[in-house]
Amino acid sequence: MASIKLEKIIEKMKLENLTPQLDISKIKVVQPDINRPALQMAGYFEHFEATRLQVIGFVEYTYAQGLPEARKREIYTRLLSYDIPAIVFCRELQPDDMFLEIALEHEVPVFMTKKATSAFMAEIIRWLNVKLAPCISVHGVLVDVFGEGVLITGESGIGKSEAALELVKRGHRLVTDDAVEIRKVSDDTLVGSAPDITKHFIELRGIGIVDIKTLFGVSSVKDTKNIDMVIRLEEWSKDKEYDRLGLEEEYTEYLGNKVVCYNIPIRPGRNLAVICESAAINHRQKKMGYNAAQELYRRVQESLAKRRDEDEDE
Repeated sequence: MASIKLEKIIEKMKLENLTPQLDISKIKVVQPDINRPALQMAGYFEHFEATRLQVIGFVEYTYAQGLPEARKREIYTRLLSYDIPAIVFCRELQPDDMFLEIALEHEVPVFMTKKATSAFMAEIIRWLNVKLAPCISVHGVLVDVFGEGVLITGESGIGKSEAALELVKRGHRLVTDDAVEIRKVSDDTLVGSAPDITKHFIELRGIGIVDIKTLFGVSSVKDTKNIDMVIRLEEWSKDKEYDRLGLEEEYTEYLGNKVVCYNIPIRPGRNLAVICESAAINHRQKKMGYNAAQELYRRVQESLAKRRDEDEDE
C-alpha cells in the first residue's frame, strides 16, 4: 500500500507543529482523504475514519469550546485514543491546554495552519491523491508536445530517446526517458513522472547519458505531465495493414484508464519528431471538436451524392 511520511505533508503544507515533543519520523499517511471530526465532537464514534488526517475547522472548534469541562475531557480522551496520524487546526485556531495535554498523553501530533478550512482541505486532498495514487512503471519516453502529454513506447533501440531529443531541440519539454512512473489520479487522469534517479537524463546508444536540463536549460524539462496520448513505435512490415484514415481511434489501457494510442511504423528516413508533433496537434484538434478524417469522409460523401444527382438529372 502506498504511503507518505507525515514530515513531507508538514513541509508541503507549511504546518506549525504544536506538539514538538513527539517523534513523528515514523508516522505515515496511507489515505488520500481527510476527515472533519464534527460528529465525533458530538459523541458519535461509529464509522470513524481514524486512519485519515483529521482537520478541525471553525465549526468543530467552537462546538468543542462550548462543552462543559467534564464532557470536553471525555470527548477529547475518546477522540485522541484512536490511532490518528495527525490533527490539523485551520484558521490559526489554537487548541486549548486540555486538548494538547491529552494529545501528548496519547502521542497524537497536533498542527496548525493559517489557511481557511475549505481551501486547506481542497489543496491537501488534491496533493495526497497524486502522491498516494496507484502507480506502475512502464518502459517508454514521456514528452510535453504543444501542451499534450505524449507517451512514446516501443521496443528497445527503436528510436524513442532519439525522437525525444529531437523534440526537445524543437522546443518541447522532456518529462522522463526510459522509465515512466504512471499514477492514476482519477478515472480520467493519468499523470506521468520520472524516477528520482533518472530525472532529466536521456540515454543515447553510442553516446551514453545526456543531461537534458544542463544542455538545454530548465525550460526543456518538466517534472510531471498528464498522459493524453500514446505513440507506439514498431518496425514497418510490408505484410501488415496500417490505418491511413484514422476514422476509428485505438486505445491502450493503464491502471484501468483508456488512452488514445497511435501505432507508427518505423522505416529509415522517417522524421519521428515531426510525426509526434503532427499526432499531438491532430489529437488536440480532435479534442477541440474538429476531426480531419471525418471532414474528408464528409467531403467524399457529398461528392458522391452530387455525382448521383447529376447522373439522375441526365
